[in-house]
Amino acid sequence: MFKEVTIGQYYQTDSVLHRMDPRVKLIGTFAYIISLFIVNSFVGYAFAAVFLAAMILLSRVPFGYIVRGMKAIMFLLIITVIFNLILTPGRPLIQIWKITITWEGLSFAVKMAVRLIFLIIGSSLMTLTTTPNQLTDALESVMGPLGRIHVPVHEMAMMMSIALRFIPILMEETDKIMKAQIARGADFESRSLIKKIKSMVPLLVPLFISAFRRANDLAMAMEARCYRGGEGRTKMKPLVYRGSDMVAFAILAVYFAACIALRGAGY
Repeated sequence: MFKEVTIGQYYQTDSVLHRMDPRVKLIGTFAYIISLFIVNSFVGYAFAAVFLAAMILLSRVPFGYIVRGMKAIMFLLIITVIFNLILTPGRPLIQIWKITITWEGLSFAVKMAVRLIFLIIGSSLMTLTTTPNQLTDALESVMGPLGRIHVPVHEMAMMMSIALRFIPILMEETDKIMKAQIARGADFESRSLIKKIKSMVPLLVPLFISAFRRANDLAMAMEARCYRGGEGRTKMKPLVYRGSDMVAFAILAVYFAACIALRGAGY
């Protein structure tokens, strides 16, 4: 089940998005997430869906592989929809005992679900087409101006990159521990909430021990290689914008402007 998590994983292939400068992809992802909160109508979400579909086609990553990551957030998605349905005031649609579902709640719940789905797919697309090293360089470059006010930009970028890289590693480790515990008689499929909570104890303890061990090994490896932060460090492959990256920025600017125009027009 943990193999369904795609955020933090890299999909090796040759595509337009894979060859693009990682800074363009990072800025584009943030701009796309912001655009999801700018548009506020189904026409706007349809426009965002078309843009996302075009990026998926350009990435040459199988759509089925991308949407596999949605299974990991399905519970969060359901909770979000339920709370928006029953807590949003407005014109009554369905009355069940003391619970009232309104037209406004239904509309808002659908919009929030669409936003969350597009947000996860868009973020997954960035990590699937960008290696951890490229992502670290992009984060450090984009946040570079903060270094002038003594913000540890390199260290922050390194921590974020390591955190992303550890996601699939920890998921794989969790899957192995779960299979080992099932072989020893652990029951993770019980419908009883109490039993489910109890069964998580023999899963979480070895997982935390493994995570701390991996973190310690990584720290020792960085120390053995005389890692001292970003000061004075050079890059073997410095990031350089190309003509195609400028075209990508222009397309992104047009998309963002169109989203603002759609909201201003009431669509």
